Amino acid sequence: MKTYIVDSFTNEQFKGNPAGVCFPEHEIGESKMLHIANELGLSETAFLKKNGKTDSYSIRYFSPKMEIPLCGHATLASAKVLFKDTGAEKIYFNTIENLNLIVTKHGEEITMEFPVYDTEPTTVPPAMLKALGLESVTNTVFSQHNKVIMLEISSPRQLANLRPDFNALIPSHDGINGVLVTAPSIENGYDYHYRFFWPWAGTNEDPVTGGVQTFLAKYWSEKLDKKKLKAYQSSSRTGYMNLALCGEKVLLTSRAVIILEGNLLVE
Repeated sequence: MKTYIVDSFTNEQFKGNPAGVCFPEHEIGESKMLHIANELGLSETAFLKKNGKTDSYSIRYFSPKMEIPLCGHATLASAKVLFKDTGAEKIYFNTIENLNLIVTKHGEEITMEFPVYDTEPTTVPPAMLKALGLESVTNTVFSQHNKVIMLEISSPRQLANLRPDFNALIPSHDGINGVLVTAPSIENGYDYHYRFFWPWAGTNEDPVTGGVQTFLAKYWSEKLDKKKLKAYQSSSRTGYMNLALCGEKVLLTSRAVIILEGNLLVE
C-alpha cells in the first residue's frame, strides 16, 4: 500500500502536524484502517480511493482510536501528495459524512474549503479546569457538531505553558471528542492562538488542528469583526494557517512538507 507521512500546516520538516496518507489498492475494512492508523501512531491517517471523476477521491480519516468524520491536516497532507503525483491544480474530496471538500493549489500554498458550524454557550465542571491547569476562563462554548468544548482565556503565554493532567482530564467530562483552549494574539501577524486536547478520541494533544476551524474561525471572526484571520497553534511543534470566512464556508490556507514515501506491507 503506497503510504506517505506529511507534515501539515508548516513549511518546515518536523514542524506542524504529521499525517499518514494511504492509497489502498483494494477494499480494506474499517478494522484494518484502524489497525494501520494505530500502527503509524500519528494523530490522523487518511485513506484515499479514486472516484470515477478526474481528480475526485473519497477520503476517510482514522485516529489511533476511532474514525473521525473530518480532519484538516490529513486533508492537507492528502492534497499535497496528490498535487505532487498528479499535477492537478484542484482536487475534490468526499468524506464519510458526504461533505464535498474542494482543495486548490496556488504555488506552494494549498487552500481547503470547509463548512462552518455554530457554537452554543456551555459550562464545564471545575474538575476539567483543574486538569487543564486553569483557574478561570473568559468564555466557554460547545460545538455540537464536532463535540468539542472551547475555552477562551486571555493570555497566549498561559496557553503555551499549559501542561494538562490527562489522567484527570479524561474522567472530568464524557460525551465529547476534545477540548480546545484559545486566546487572542498579542503578536503581530496572528489574530488568535489555540491548542487542542483530545484524549477521548485521539492523541493527548493534536499538534496543529484544521477541523476545529469549522467553528473556531467563525467565533473569532465575529469577536474581532474580521473576515480574514491568521491562526497559530502554540503546541510544541507549532503551526499556522490563514483563514477566510465566505458565507457558510471557511477557507483554510497553509503549506505541507512530505517527509516519507514508501510501501506499507498489508496482508
